[in-house]
Amino acid sequence: MMGHERPSNPGGRPAVFLDRDGTIIEHVHYLADPTKVRLLPGAAEAIRQLRAEGFACVVVTNQSAVGRGMITEDQLAQIHVEMNRQLEAEGTAVDAIEYCPLAPTIDNQTQVEFADRKPGPGMLFRAAREHELDLDASWMIGDMLSDVLAGFNAGCQGSLLVRTGKTREPIKHTFEQSATAFHEVDDLVEAARLILSSRP
Repeated sequence: MMGHERPSNPGGRPAVFLDRDGTIIEHVHYLADPTKVRLLPGAAEAIRQLRAEGFACVVVTNQSAVGRGMITEDQLAQIHVEMNRQLEAEGTAVDAIEYCPLAPTIDNQTQVEFADRKPGPGMLFRAAREHELDLDASWMIGDMLSDVLAGFNAGCQGSLLVRTGKTREPIKHTFEQSATAFHEVDDLVEAARLILSSRP
């Protein structure tokens, strides 16, 4: 499909693609109430550091609650307004927010059912196209296997799994991709430190 071709922007801005729930803000099951938005400790500072070093910070979030009729797109927008307000209060911001409202019909974090829903790379492709981002120099950070795989499927430089999200078993999957491209880290602070220390 035309809209799902991988954009090539060599020399474009590098990005850090960020999952939302369990990565930037506390995980709340099917979050619908903006008053329950809470930044995770250190998340704003990590985003500030990444942006100061030239990375675009782009939120890419699966929001099946919209597709399931549990929240409206207006409610989702209000949640993002509140998240942005809290980030701004700590002296930073995100450069863009992409979301996929589709509800999955399968329970498999490794299988791409819809190109725009993680682990599909569609949201990353869309952001790269709209903001002239260089995927080859970009990273993906999230708290679920589908996040890690979205980064791989988009051809990012690397993917990082944070332990601040859903309670889960340690991920023991093996990947054919570079072993150095997939790390588990404690939180967004450690993820940012790893990304910045890996720069040439």
